[in-house]
Amino acid sequence: MANTVRLQNLEVDSLLYDFVNDEVLPGTGIETKAFWDEFATLIKMFAPENAKLLDKRDRLQQQINAWHRQNPGINFGKVKYKSFLVDIGYLSKEQGPVTVVTDNVDLEIARVAAPQLVVPVNNARYALNAANARWGSLYDALYGTDAIAQGPEPTAVYDSQRGAKVVQYVRAFLDQHFPLTQGSHREATSYQLGKQGLAVHLSNGTIASLKTPKEFIGYSGPLGSPTLLLLIHHGLHVEIHIDRSDRIGCIDSAGISDVVLESALTTIQDCEDSVAAVNTQEKLVVYRNWLGLMKGELAVTINKNGKLFKRQLNPNRHYISVSGETLVLPGRSLMLVRNVGAHMLTRMITFESQAIPETIVDAVLTSLIGLHDFNPAKLVKNSLRKSIYIVKPKMHGPEEVAFANRLFDATEDLLRLPRYTLKIGIMDEERRTTVNLAECIRAVRQRVVFINTGFLDRTGDEIHTSMEAGAMSRKQELKQAIWLDAYERQNVDIGLKSGLPGHAQIGKGMWAMPDLMANMLASKITQPLAGASTAWVPSPTAATLHAMHYHQVNVTEVQAALRARPQASLEDILTPPLATDTDWSTTEIEQELQINIQSILGYVVRWIDFGIGCSKVPDFLNVALMEDRATLRISSQHIANWLHHQICSREQVLEVLKQMAVVVDRQNGTDPHYQPMSHNFADNIAFKAACDLIFKGRDQPNGYTEAVLHARRKEKLLEIGA
Repeated sequence: MANTVRLQNLEVDSLLYDFVNDEVLPGTGIETKAFWDEFATLIKMFAPENAKLLDKRDRLQQQINAWHRQNPGINFGKVKYKSFLVDIGYLSKEQGPVTVVTDNVDLEIARVAAPQLVVPVNNARYALNAANARWGSLYDALYGTDAIAQGPEPTAVYDSQRGAKVVQYVRAFLDQHFPLTQGSHREATSYQLGKQGLAVHLSNGTIASLKTPKEFIGYSGPLGSPTLLLLIHHGLHVEIHIDRSDRIGCIDSAGISDVVLESALTTIQDCEDSVAAVNTQEKLVVYRNWLGLMKGELAVTINKNGKLFKRQLNPNRHYISVSGETLVLPGRSLMLVRNVGAHMLTRMITFESQAIPETIVDAVLTSLIGLHDFNPAKLVKNSLRKSIYIVKPKMHGPEEVAFANRLFDATEDLLRLPRYTLKIGIMDEERRTTVNLAECIRAVRQRVVFINTGFLDRTGDEIHTSMEAGAMSRKQELKQAIWLDAYERQNVDIGLKSGLPGHAQIGKGMWAMPDLMANMLASKITQPLAGASTAWVPSPTAATLHAMHYHQVNVTEVQAALRARPQASLEDILTPPLATDTDWSTTEIEQELQINIQSILGYVVRWIDFGIGCSKVPDFLNVALMEDRATLRISSQHIANWLHHQICSREQVLEVLKQMAVVVDRQNGTDPHYQPMSHNFADNIAFKAACDLIFKGRDQPNGYTEAVLHARRKEKLLEIGA
């Protein structure tokens, strides 16, 4: 580092040092020297332990590799394999029932089932959009997407025919979840407030009310002609907006101008898989945006069609309750922050001249920044329960979860916080965590607020862990693998058995096709039906549409019913997705390579050339998919597996890489800043990064992609003089 500050055995990049001193510490009540002295002690304590845990990962993988080489193929013997995993310490001995007792958890996590957004926190506009996605217009979400399967497509000019279909759809939604004592919301000519509650005047002259009167809880405007009605169902709020001067309301029989759903109750502001931050300057963007969110001051100026406007965090929403008192609801999502994994090292701070685990820096600094939410002068709080929510990814088993718990203990002591202020979300995305999930929960039973399955990273780890066992199935067939259903079921089974409801979320993964909302509406309802109290969505619009599923499904009742079923089979979870028959044709192999490699190149070129960690990338068939490092991990590991088991050759893969580079170049052809890979394969850094991920994939610890991406991104920054 060119400019550093020496503190004990640490050297701190002066940019980070000044940021913490000048922007973060003021207002926290923590003295500068005490902070850095105790931070240095914390690093000295935890960095070596982190290194030992990473060494254990490598050692276990080497032992598993050796076992599979001695017991190759799909019929290796599950009982023998399980016994082996116990012997080497991969499978932990269960210590009996575990009960979660996490306290001071906000209702959005503890009690209400709803969508969850994940957003790269280094993009201020996206971060603000996500934080403000607590509420979303159902009219806009339906009108602007393919959610309404039939009818005219949305156009720049308002289409009254399409608008009528939206209104019809939303009236059906109201009829389903807020039914009237007679008639339908379609027949409503006005909504008024009286002594008996909400009175709905119908076109036939009769007056109806809600079948469940307690679902009406508030309003805005005059009693005789309210401008807004506030309803509640399954813990989620719905606003009916009434404005006869609005272009929609003026042609609506009841004057309804919009129906707004409470949508993304929680948002994960991500420092990890969706973010590319390879140096101090880029990492400070991450921390500075998180600071702006916690202070409530983050804002960006946006140019839309030549008009400038300022986007900032929404205020709380105010209503009049049915009893005539002021009713206040949050205007923003409850925000969690996802730290990086333990395998990430940084030179922003060095200890005895060595890079240190970035996860330690993240834990301390995102928590320090979180203190600003507790400022008594701050009008709108993120957490009403004075908790800081940290999602910890890529932990391997109970030892690593226990390590995170001790790290959080030490961070609380450093920041003078009461014990268990820092809450933890466990990403169940590595196999050693999956097969020891109950013991992982036990290690943080007093601070856990989240367990979440993630198909892509989990599959990437599955492939890498069982790399020596044999050739993996084709990528599409992996979704039908026996381990996957058992994994998804067990996550819910153990979460319920451990008492997470009332304390923590049980989550499911991302919908990766942000433009295919009709498909999402048809399929993503399976997640709340499976007992998940939250599931990830890629956009505010998707959050509003997915919120309808939580009105359709009473997750509390589903979870109660699921408690009686047998727990999913551990033996099934330990069954790797090996191909039963690898006699694929040359065409089938080439198609598989094309799909994987196009995905790799489409993502990597944006990561390396533009520093974009998550983006909507067109796939081989030009379907837009949300890609991040999880998708990259599975694609690169899949090809590495096929190379290792001689399903394809290096020459064949290289040829497809060159073919797909041409395809990706064409897909990015309208971007004036894009540099084609196919013009110079030998020197193009993004192309070389994709080659590294594949040809060196088997040697990457746990199949992770960060080492390659960071090295090649830094090389690119040097090339462009940044």
